[in-house]
Amino acid sequence: MRERLTRLFASRGGIVAVGAVIGLLAPLLQRWGNPPNMGICVACFERDIAGALGLHRAAAVQYIRPEIIGLVLGSTIAALLFREFRARSGSAPIVRYVLGVFAMIGALAFLGCPWRALLRLSAGDLTAVLGLAGLAAGIGVGVLFLRSGYSLGRTQKASAVVGWIVPATMVGLLLLLIFRPQFSPGGPIFFSETGPGSMHAPLLISLAVGLVVGFLAQRSRFCTMGAVRDVILMGDTHLLSGIGALVAVAVVTNLALGQTRVGWTAMPVAHSSHLWNVLGMALAGLAFALAGGCPGRQLFLAGEGDSDSGVFVLGMITGAGISHNFSLAGSPDAIVDGVLKVGGLSRYGMWAVVLGLVVCVGIGLAMRERATVGGAAWQGR
Repeated sequence: MRERLTRLFASRGGIVAVGAVIGLLAPLLQRWGNPPNMGICVACFERDIAGALGLHRAAAVQYIRPEIIGLVLGSTIAALLFREFRARSGSAPIVRYVLGVFAMIGALAFLGCPWRALLRLSAGDLTAVLGLAGLAAGIGVGVLFLRSGYSLGRTQKASAVVGWIVPATMVGLLLLLIFRPQFSPGGPIFFSETGPGSMHAPLLISLAVGLVVGFLAQRSRFCTMGAVRDVILMGDTHLLSGIGALVAVAVVTNLALGQTRVGWTAMPVAHSSHLWNVLGMALAGLAFALAGGCPGRQLFLAGEGDSDSGVFVLGMITGAGISHNFSLAGSPDAIVDGVLKVGGLSRYGMWAVVLGLVVCVGIGLAMRERATVGGAAWQGR
């Protein structure tokens, strides 16, 4: 039975089914209380967790998101059941951490991760097209580095405790969410009273959806970055078919729920500063390619014992704190007295995105190996 299910999930039908499940559940989470066009957004939800822990003080985006907890623990459960939980670590942890920081800076410049870009598009937000174009461009540059020998080193078996740190941390976050302790007057744990952080589906529903998606994604190797990378690198559309299914089902679900509004401006938690939508996601895409997976895939890998991915996740959470503490994150469009106020980035945010692109290109150039196998020294993740 285990082998049969493994073959099923590894098939094209399996990846399509997983994409369809995500495309159904994410819009439903929005109906059940999550912010508009934000049924599931790994970057946004990690930012909310950073805020809840006091790593930033943007009061509108502070909440311990059960979906993130569920994504990791669902992956852990799947890995244990299918005997794939393996504690492992690699090399260059500080590089992975820096890539995580800049991946989050780029994603928050756009106001969403690749999953949210797809969900925004499925609900009619046309600015997501530019974000996805930037994402593909960034991944394309990353593929050039992979072809030229880029590598962060091979993973190696590690002590079991290494693999359990991230899942155990998620259990700790769940306890903080349930009991909501306040560690000092006016201090964490913080929970938003207004804004996107105050909007959430019921805890048990959010956690259940996260567990289901985490389980299925771990089995199918679902990854948005990997889908684009595989098409460019090998002409393989296997993962891309799952992305297509996600979008198709999300379009139908949003239409059925009345959650579709087509436009370029004043979309929910989005901005129409087009250049920075492109460049922000280009930075994120490049960082994801160099790190070996999109933010969702990094959570799933961390859940199955990969400490390299755990370091990247910590980098993203740190990047969220940096983005909001130093006014680097994008601000959404707004209608003020009937007049459109275009959002976008502060000059600090613009410089941070440019700096991130320079740093990531530098990492790509510096981490190339002299010898490659078949023209590329990349490890499939």
